[in-house]
Amino acid sequence: MENNYNNAIKLLTSQGKFYINLGLERISAVLKLLGNPQDKLKCIHVAGTNGKGSVCAIIASILQKAGMKTGLYTSPHIFEYTERIKINDVDIDKDDFAKYVFEICEIADKNNIHLTEFEILTAIMFKYFADNDVDVVVLETGLGGRFDATNVIKSNLCSIITHIDLDHTERLGNTKSKIAFEKAGIIKPDCPVFTCEGYEEIKDKADECNSLFVMVTPFEDTTNLSLKGTCQQENLSLALAAVRHIFPWIAEDVIQDGIKDVKHPCRFQICKEDLIIDGSHNPNGAVALRESLDFYYPDKQRCFVFGCLRNKDYKKMMEILFSKGDEIYFYHFDNKNSCSVEELRETCEFPSKIFKSLDELPQNSLKIICGSFYMLNEIIPQSLVRQPFPQADL
Repeated sequence: MENNYNNAIKLLTSQGKFYINLGLERISAVLKLLGNPQDKLKCIHVAGTNGKGSVCAIIASILQKAGMKTGLYTSPHIFEYTERIKINDVDIDKDDFAKYVFEICEIADKNNIHLTEFEILTAIMFKYFADNDVDVVVLETGLGGRFDATNVIKSNLCSIITHIDLDHTERLGNTKSKIAFEKAGIIKPDCPVFTCEGYEEIKDKADECNSLFVMVTPFEDTTNLSLKGTCQQENLSLALAAVRHIFPWIAEDVIQDGIKDVKHPCRFQICKEDLIIDGSHNPNGAVALRESLDFYYPDKQRCFVFGCLRNKDYKKMMEILFSKGDEIYFYHFDNKNSCSVEELRETCEFPSKIFKSLDELPQNSLKIICGSFYMLNEIIPQSLVRQPFPQADL
C-alpha cells in the first residue's frame, strides 16, 4: 500500500510534470473526461498573496462545526501531499490518493493531455470531493487566480481576495495592480467578493460580473482564534464576513467554537514556549512575522534559522527580519532552487552560522524557523507540528 503511494509521488514529481504552466485548457480537458466533477460542488474560492491559507482554514473549521461536510484544498504541504486535500480535517487516505493519481494520469496520457503536478492535484481534489458528496469546498488558489487550475469552476458561493503584495512577479506582473488583476480573475458572475483592500482592478471585475463587492474592515477580535500573529485579524475578519453573509443561520457560539479549533500548521505556530515556525516565504510574509515578533516578544533574544528559494527576494526578507544582536543560522535544503549557505551569508549584513540541528541552538533564545515551507520537513519533527494547537497565552 505504501509502495503504491510512493510510486504515485514519484509520478507526480517526475520531471515531465513538476513545473508550472498556467492556463485552464489542460485541466478543463481532463475534468471533462472525468465527468466535470467540479460542476457538482459548491465552492468558496480564495486568492491572495498572503493569508489565503489561513482564511481557508478558518472557514473550513467553522463550517465543519456547523455540521457541514467540508472539503478543504490548500497548498503547499509540509510533510505529505495528502495534507492538501481534506474532508472535515482528515487528510485523503494515501491509498485513495495513489488511486486517483494513477487514474487521472492514465486518462491524461491516453488523451495526450500534458498535466502539471498542480493540475493533477487539482483534478484529484475535485473528483475526490465530488465522489464523497461534500457539502462545501473551501478552495485556495495555487498561483495567481485568473489562470490558476482551481479557476475552472463556473460559479462560487463567494470569492475572497486576501492581502496583495509583490510575489511571483515573473508570472503575475511586477506591480500590485497587475497582481490584483490576476487575483480578481476568480470573481464569478453574480457571486459576491470579499476583500480588505480597494484595488480598482477588483472593483472593476466585480462590476463587470455584477457581483456584490464587500470591503471588509479588519476589526474582529482574535482572542479565541487558535492561529496567532498580528496578520490574523485581517484574515479572521475576511473569513467571518464571508461566513456570516453566505451562512447567516450559523450561530455565533458555533463560529467561536470553530475559530478555537482552526489548524493551519507552520504559520506563526508556537510549537514550544521558545520555538516558533513560520513559513514566511516572501517580503510581505517577513513583515508580518517581524510585526508579530515585535508585538508578542519585544524584549526576547532571537535566534533565526533561515533558508530560502533563489527566486524570492531573500535579501529584502533578511533586511526585514534580522537585527543587530540576533543569532542567525542559515540552512541549505533539498531543493534545486534552494539558496546555498554561501549565497545567504554573502547577502546578510550580520554574522551567521550554518544550521545543523535544533539541539545545537542556544537554549535561552526565542528560536524562529522561517523562510520557506520547503525546508520545514527537513528540520522539524512531524509530531511537533501536528500536535494539538494550544490556546497560547500571548
